[in-house]
Amino acid sequence: MSGIRFKPIWADSLGAKSFCTLVETSDVKVLIDPGVAIMHATFPAPWDLKIKWVEEGYSALIDVSQEPDIVIITHYHYDHFTDFDHRLYRNKLVIAKSPNEYINDSQRNRAISFYTNLFSIGELNLRELMRPSLMKEYPSPLDELSHAMSMDYGTYEDRRRELLEKGMKWYVNRVKKWRSYGRIPEIKCDAFELKFADGRTFKFGETRLRFTNPMFHGVEFSRVGWVVGVVIEYSDEKLLYSSDLNGPIIEDYADWIIQEEPDLLLLDGPATYTLGYMLNLTNLRRAINNICRILTESRPRLVLLDHHLPREPKFKERLKEVYRLAEKRRIKVLTVAEYLGKTPAVLRKTH
Repeated sequence: MSGIRFKPIWADSLGAKSFCTLVETSDVKVLIDPGVAIMHATFPAPWDLKIKWVEEGYSALIDVSQEPDIVIITHYHYDHFTDFDHRLYRNKLVIAKSPNEYINDSQRNRAISFYTNLFSIGELNLRELMRPSLMKEYPSPLDELSHAMSMDYGTYEDRRRELLEKGMKWYVNRVKKWRSYGRIPEIKCDAFELKFADGRTFKFGETRLRFTNPMFHGVEFSRVGWVVGVVIEYSDEKLLYSSDLNGPIIEDYADWIIQEEPDLLLLDGPATYTLGYMLNLTNLRRAINNICRILTESRPRLVLLDHHLPREPKFKERLKEVYRLAEKRRIKVLTVAEYLGKTPAVLRKTH
C-alpha cells in the first residue's frame, strides 16, 4: 500500500446524520465516529424513508465493525458515536475526546452511559474506577482565537461582544463543573483499551494520528460543546477530519486546516438548515470565507464537504462561491453521495 486509503461509511448526503469514515494505511485501520442518527423533522423526505436510511447507515457501520484496529470518537453526539453495540468497540483501541473536561452537560451524561457500557464488556464497574475530581486552571478559550478576536464585524460587533461576554460567564460555570466531576479513567483490559485524544499524538508504525485540543462545536462558546479534530499522516500523505466545526465558522480553525495542508479533507459545512434561528448571516459569511481561504491557500486534492450542509435542498446555492472557486481551481469538492456516484438524498424526489 503506497498511501492512505479511505472509505466513507455513511454521511448526511446519504440520508441520515453521520460522518463515519474508515481510514487505512499499511500499519493500521481506523474507524472515525461510528454513529448515525435520524434526520430532523423538516428534512424533505417521508418519515419511513428517514427510518430506512438510519437503518441502512447503522447496518453499514456494523458491516465494517470487524475491520478497524482503532475507533475514534471526536465527541458525544449520537451521529458521531453509538451507545451501545459491543461489535463496534470490543477488542479495539478506543481513542476518544475526553469526557472529563471541555464538555457540556448532555454530552457528559451520554459519556457516562457510554463508558458504563464500554467498561462492562471488560467486566469492569465504571463507578468503582472513577477518580476524584481534579483541581486545575482553565485559561480563557479566546486566548487561542487571536484571528477571530482581531476581526471587525461591523454593525454586528456590539452584539458579538455581548454574546462573547455571556459565553465567558457560561464557560466559567462549566469550569466549576469540570472541577467537580469524578474523572473517567483511561484503561486497558482484555476486552478493549481506552485512551483520551485531546491534544495528543499516537504512532503506529509509520502512521501518526494527531488530535487537536478541544475546539468549539461551531461558534465561540457554542452551548453544544467541544470536539477534537483528527489528522492522519502516512507516507507523505495527510487526511484531515474536521469533526463538527460548522464550516469552520471560526477563523483560527480554518488557519489550522490551512497550516496542515491536507491532501484529503473531510470537512463538515455550515448548518444552513438552521439559518435564521441557530445560524445567522454573519456566521454563514464567516464559514463561506473560511472555506474559500482553505481552498485557495491549502489546495487539497479532494474535499468531501458533507455533514450539516446537505440537510436542506439549497445548500449548493447558499455556498455557490465555494463551488465556483473549487471549479476554478480544479479542486474536487463533493458530498459523500456524489463521491460514491449518487445524488444527495436531500435533492432526490422522494414524495
